[in-house]
Amino acid sequence: MRNDHWRLTAAFTGVTLAFLLAVPCTAEEFPPAPLRNGTGTEVEQSIESARGKVRSAALWLASGVDSWFGNKPFSDGGKVVDGQVSLNLYSRQDTGGDSSVRFNARFRLPNLEEKTYLFTGQDYWQGVITDAPAAFSAKQQLMQTNTADSRSLYAGVGQMLSASTDARIGFRDGLKLFVQGRFHRMWKPSADADVEFSQTLFYTRLDHLGASTTLSYEHHLSPTWVGRWLNTVTTTQMEPDAEWNSSLGMFKAFGQQRLLSMELLASAKQNTGVALTDYGWQARWEQPVANNRLMGELIVGHFWPRPTFEMARTTAWALGTGLKMRF
Repeated sequence: MRNDHWRLTAAFTGVTLAFLLAVPCTAEEFPPAPLRNGTGTEVEQSIESARGKVRSAALWLASGVDSWFGNKPFSDGGKVVDGQVSLNLYSRQDTGGDSSVRFNARFRLPNLEEKTYLFTGQDYWQGVITDAPAAFSAKQQLMQTNTADSRSLYAGVGQMLSASTDARIGFRDGLKLFVQGRFHRMWKPSADADVEFSQTLFYTRLDHLGASTTLSYEHHLSPTWVGRWLNTVTTTQMEPDAEWNSSLGMFKAFGQQRLLSMELLASAKQNTGVALTDYGWQARWEQPVANNRLMGELIVGHFWPRPTFEMARTTAWALGTGLKMRF
């Protein structure tokens, strides 16, 4: 089964690569440019139709929830923020594969206070509750491939308490309650450097109390070159052994929203008997396609896992590909 999924991922990656090379991209920012006649029109029309249906469904959901809190029409200030649907396929030789359709969105509701928002989605649950950086999303799926059971539907309400702090309460997979308190701060130690710190405290029935801390340092070497060191540590009452993930990478922007990155990745966990439970490298290419209606990505990596002291360190290649649509 692992070999079958590996071949499927390789084939899908090849198709995605051909799509990225064949479909022209544009330098324009979102929203997409108007539909045009000529090459790619049918593809773009299909994508735009799907995008419209997803956005309409999201607005229908948001307006329905908003009506619970008052009589203001949703058109009076209601909107979708950061709406995104993605199709991803990841495979690693040692752990098999994972294919997923994920979505995330936030909504501004007119009948709630200005600093209150609704959020919903379907995603890798551990990343949602620990507020893992978006940069670790693909990394976690390549380094430790997730099963379908690790993804959850979730929804909740958040309140901005200050410019750097917010609190959220919600449910996942029905009536499984979760609560989060989040603090986020950025500062510039120099003109070319950025430091970002975030702390998330959370509670779930499964984890009880937990905490996740993230620290990121970026250095702008030139207008198109950036170096970044990203670290995150997570611990919970039910799993007190701290888990650490780190990424040290270089990022090259080529314009037209095209980005190439090369990163060294490492993971560790207390009381496993080994210094690093997994480490390796990852290369990633991202660019807009279909006249800016989709964002495509290709990922390849090579890893050396050793989950416990009793196990020998092995080696594994990994492939990933995906398409993202904003709405």
